[in-house]
Amino acid sequence: MKSFAKNDDPNSARRDFLKALSASSLAALMTGAPQVSEGANDIQQPEATADSCILIWLAGGMAAPETFDPKRYVPFKEGVEVDRILSTFPSIPTSVDGLEISAGLENIAQVMDRATLIRSAVQPDLGHILHSRHQYHWHTGYVPPQTVAAPHIGAWMAKVLGPKNPVIPPFINIGQRLEGVGEKEELKAFTTGGFFGTEFGPMNLPYPEEAARAVRPPEGMQPGRFANRYKHYRKLVDASPTRQWASDYQQESMIRAMENANRLLQSKDRAAFDLTLETPEVREKYNTGRFGNGCLLAKRLVESGARFVEVTTEYVPFYHWDTHENGHSTVARLKSEIDRPIAQLIRDLEASGLLDRTLVVIASEFSRDMMIEGVPGSNARDQSRAKTDKLSEMKHYGLHRHFTGGTSVVMFGGGMRKGFVYGKTAVERPLIAIENPVGISDLHATIFSAMGISPQTAFDIERRPFYATEDGHGKAVQDLFA
Repeated sequence: MKSFAKNDDPNSARRDFLKALSASSLAALMTGAPQVSEGANDIQQPEATADSCILIWLAGGMAAPETFDPKRYVPFKEGVEVDRILSTFPSIPTSVDGLEISAGLENIAQVMDRATLIRSAVQPDLGHILHSRHQYHWHTGYVPPQTVAAPHIGAWMAKVLGPKNPVIPPFINIGQRLEGVGEKEELKAFTTGGFFGTEFGPMNLPYPEEAARAVRPPEGMQPGRFANRYKHYRKLVDASPTRQWASDYQQESMIRAMENANRLLQSKDRAAFDLTLETPEVREKYNTGRFGNGCLLAKRLVESGARFVEVTTEYVPFYHWDTHENGHSTVARLKSEIDRPIAQLIRDLEASGLLDRTLVVIASEFSRDMMIEGVPGSNARDQSRAKTDKLSEMKHYGLHRHFTGGTSVVMFGGGMRKGFVYGKTAVERPLIAIENPVGISDLHATIFSAMGISPQTAFDIERRPFYATEDGHGKAVQDLFA
């Protein structure tokens, strides 16, 4: 594994990261069939408390003090010393006595009595702090780069559990473009089935309002043409230059992925992708833009048997939650986009009886702080664009720096406790986790255990076991379960 010096230039670190990712991606195509690791039958699989999982991914670094872990509020005023500012929004009460979250999340506040709130999630600095590396780490459980392409947690569920509905793809990714945005190659690196193969990777739907078009056969196409297309595609794969260096398993996985897509195109179940089939009243409750429509689509897909769905506000460098300046104004806008749809998703899943068996997770790659990059004492390069000692204009107001010492994760349904807060961060800077810290491996172990997958589940790749949690060491946080 390549190491990255803490004082690496960000562009140099990014180039090195891309080279390593390219190597692991190539290696993935050469990987043979993953075999269940020896001794796996001796692993006791946990009893599942959830059948489906929805990951709400607030990409770019959601600042916990501005959302689910508010601290001392200091309003904007010219001349205020920046080191005094812990939160730029006041706190508001929730449906749980004594629990407060940040203003702008009034709708979510009213459903917190259905939630478990982890306030002590922590991440490593990973040397130079790159969003792509931390997002890779969060989504796969492994620090990049790896010698093999690590599967996304959704791919683990697709592989180990299989589809709930044989027609609906078990892993669907909503809201993230993989073309035309910065760091697209890094995003592609973890938004895959990894060594499991193409068939276990995500169905990508960057624009949820156009999802129905993605599963609709071309106008006028007769059913027999699907079979002809498959035959021609099979010939293309067999004749492809990649055949000489891609494994038979990976080639067959690509074929099976196309077969699955054809099955969906011919099924009535594809109606789940059509948002226009919802009533105008329901659509209006969700429609705050792409993200809101993504939450509505996730609801419909889970109702139709999707196993794992990720809905993201989309990661674009220096945009959305990647607030290196204009933090307060940007987060105020983002809250107006996420608050109503997330709360409505929880209410609708509850009303349909699905929430008890659907685990909904709200997360981000790390938090933010006005003063500290990484953790106290870190040598990570400060990437804030709003460096100042005192406030002089609004763009300086907000939490601009990456902070890995303590952030929040919210879980609804899926067997988790209700109205429960776990862990704590300091009330004054540094806002590090001071009670019950939860790392990525244990967080993943908790999610996997809820879905009935042991954190020690392993497949042999390159003659060594590769585990669902890093080296199989993840332990589910049992206090979170009801």
